[in-house]
Amino acid sequence: MAKADYIISLIKSHYSNEPERFTTIALQIAAHEAKLGHVLVANEIKSIIDKAKETKYKTKTFAPELQGLILENVPAVNLSDIIASDDIKSKIVRIVSEFVQRDKLRKHDLENRRKILLSGPPGTGKTLTASIIANELKLPLFTILMDKMVTKYMGETSAKLRQVFDLIEQKQGVYLFDEFDAIGGERSRDNDVGEMRRVLNSFLQFIERDNSDSLIIAITNNKALLDQALFRRFDDVILYHLPDENEKLALLKNRLAQFSKKLKFNDLLPKINGLSHAEISLACIDAIKETILNEKQIMSNQLVLKAIKDRNAAYHK
Repeated sequence: MAKADYIISLIKSHYSNEPERFTTIALQIAAHEAKLGHVLVANEIKSIIDKAKETKYKTKTFAPELQGLILENVPAVNLSDIIASDDIKSKIVRIVSEFVQRDKLRKHDLENRRKILLSGPPGTGKTLTASIIANELKLPLFTILMDKMVTKYMGETSAKLRQVFDLIEQKQGVYLFDEFDAIGGERSRDNDVGEMRRVLNSFLQFIERDNSDSLIIAITNNKALLDQALFRRFDDVILYHLPDENEKLALLKNRLAQFSKKLKFNDLLPKINGLSHAEISLACIDAIKETILNEKQIMSNQLVLKAIKDRNAAYHK
């Protein structure tokens, strides 16, 4: 979309009193600027939106019992925004396709994939996947804050879960259970407490009974921690991994496109073993910032390597 078209769309959404569409267009502009290499502009736009959302979340009209437990977002990211294997991308496409054509499946007594488990190391694209699915389906993304869901009072967490699943039934959307390990842990572990076993049993019952038109996505950094009974409740399990050589190269070229003239990307690859997709992106942003602040026109391999080394030191001591 041309810049003039973005401006016209922003003005129309403002005067039509469509705040969600206004936010979506603003995020599309941020994504467009990021692809052009204008990272600072993109980040400033996102920062303004995030600050506005913080205020919005505080006044969100969820039931009083759910206030502070759920965040609503209107994502503006597409499948092209994720650097991942063809297998992961094809599974995302399949989820979206089945949802869009769910009526066709139901005529044959089949259901679309609605309950998805995403597993893999932090920073490999799991949360981004949930945002992509929500955006592709033009649905709001509701993130359930699991750390605030779990309480020390007996029965309270299960009661909150029931209210969340009532909301899933009443309001169509993509519901993201982040840090799912908090309630999905193996029931047979010796250090498990009775209350958490009851919470997990409640979740298993709720997700099995759910017949809504919403999508449920659970995220874990380590599926080995999850109770085995969970897996048959999910329609699909997508496994994420640290980037391979092709993904590393794609990330570097994508993030450093504006400064790529003098860079030798293949020489950088051996130095970024162990970094996730998100960590590589952050290292690229660090290199871009230093280039801009030092008023350099050309970015060197040494500068990118320094940023990568700093990220390695920060995350992998």
